[in-house]
Amino acid sequence: MAPAAAVRKKPAKNNPKNASKNTAKARPARVATTRSAPAAATPTVAVSVTAAALEPATAKSSVCNAIADTAASLQRFDLLDLQPYTQEKVFATTASKDFHLFYVGRDDVHDILKHVLSRVSVSLYLNMFGFDDEELNDILMKIALDDSITMLVTLDKSQAGGPHEKRLLDADRAHNLALFNTHVVTKPHLHEIVIGQSATHQISHTKGFVADGRVAGEGSTNWSDAGEGTFVVKGAPGGPKYKAQNNTQSIITDPDTISRFSAELVAEHLIAQKQALAVHAGATLAPSSTAAKPALPAPQSGNPIQSREPSSSRVATASGRRASTAR
Repeated sequence: MAPAAAVRKKPAKNNPKNASKNTAKARPARVATTRSAPAAATPTVAVSVTAAALEPATAKSSVCNAIADTAASLQRFDLLDLQPYTQEKVFATTASKDFHLFYVGRDDVHDILKHVLSRVSVSLYLNMFGFDDEELNDILMKIALDDSITMLVTLDKSQAGGPHEKRLLDADRAHNLALFNTHVVTKPHLHEIVIGQSATHQISHTKGFVADGRVAGEGSTNWSDAGEGTFVVKGAPGGPKYKAQNNTQSIITDPDTISRFSAELVAEHLIAQKQALAVHAGATLAPSSTAAKPALPAPQSGNPIQSREPSSSRVATASGRRASTAR
């Protein structure tokens, strides 16, 4: 009986009426799918527009050296602009809004410095102990020759003999940077450059700057490949010949800190200028004071005391002898 029942069910599957009913039932499902498509497409379009709107901001924040971009500035700088240069690529929600500390050997400190310094458009006050970074030096050279920017640079006397400091001095002689509201303070060079030391003639160990009166940087980082941990592999520390010291670099937007640090940098600069004036004055007076002294005649034998007498005394004595003989 079971096989017969199975045979009777087979025609039912092939029944045109049943097939028609199944087809009719399937049609609404297809129509429903078609009608729902526009609703699904709406959020897709919205997401696409949002991504396109964010694209320029992302591209702008990823350009670290904007020295050639005349529209770039620090007037709307935000610490969040520096997120891409960190290992995490994003700051924590609890991160300070006006202070962030970066770490050499972990974060891209070299590009952080480039990002800030290449956007200077008003003023730059800088005191740097170790100054040996080719790319940062090029940025400063362009700032120094911009007559719309005031720049004060103080370099330490003991560290100022390197090739990059020499380039600053050469530019001072070639372009007369003083005419461009710029003065470079460093190791004495003729009468143009002043000494950079502390008020008590110790090393000038400050490593910081204030840019445009809006952004400050300070820390233990010297400007060199090892001091900054300059990346040799794009976007990450490590790689062949990569070197990184243990250093920190802070970037600050707190107005009170910036105001006080600006005053300190200017004070350190003026101290160095005062020392330079003293050195210059001494160098100017030394040759004239030496020339004013008359040459002593050769000492006469048998009279050792006479050889130590001033020439005026000897002249007076000789005149007295002549007068006595005449009488």
